[in-house]
Amino acid sequence: MSGHSKWATIKHKKAALDAKRGKTFTRLIKEITIAARGGGDPDGNPRLRTAILAAKAVSMPSDNIKKAIMRGTGELEGGQIEEAMFEGYGPGGAAVLVHVATDNRNRTVSELRHVFSKNGGNMGEQGSVAWMFERKSQIFVPLEKAGEDQLMNIVLDAGADDLRIEGERWEVLSPPDAHDSVMKALESKGIPHEDASLAMIPKNLVKLEGKNASGMLRLSEALEEHEDVQNVYSNFDIDEKELEALAQ
Repeated sequence: MSGHSKWATIKHKKAALDAKRGKTFTRLIKEITIAARGGGDPDGNPRLRTAILAAKAVSMPSDNIKKAIMRGTGELEGGQIEEAMFEGYGPGGAAVLVHVATDNRNRTVSELRHVFSKNGGNMGEQGSVAWMFERKSQIFVPLEKAGEDQLMNIVLDAGADDLRIEGERWEVLSPPDAHDSVMKALESKGIPHEDASLAMIPKNLVKLEGKNASGMLRLSEALEEHEDVQNVYSNFDIDEKELEALAQ
């Protein structure tokens, strides 16, 4: 299992806590607003459709979703949010990509630089680590909701290229242009998903142990907590038992 996917599983469990709901709502509202720039109809806008499903999965009120869409389409003010991807290194040389949505790029860059340096990392130039990742559709399905053979047949027929177990969930990886078709295939068979997004998946992993492992997790958590950060991707790999112990 990739370190990032194991970390994503732990984050998923933490996100179930009500204390995280405010941050989750903020992140999803920004994603809906940005996605709606490509059109306010989710049937014709796969990114918006995915964002709305994610929002409904955490019980976001319909009015919040509607207003976020209207800000994105320009029907309401307040949609001036810029997307950016920043790159850097964590403890032990792990590569880090930070996807942000911000209304003040200069402030965000300054604050992220501080987070990196405070937690044993450093920001890099554009292109310094992005080549170590590839953009993929990433969909998680609870293990108990589908058997391997059943799920594999469904997702491969819809265009997916990999299925693997990550903790208590199936991870379905597909080319970006197959994201919507795989989602629709799962829905047509009544198979629920927990998370679905276009993610940056590491091509190779960097093994971390001891201080580097704990430092990398501190950096990941600090970046995740920043109000402008939508997602954090890394190529770290930590032994599963050590990761779970550190994440307590």
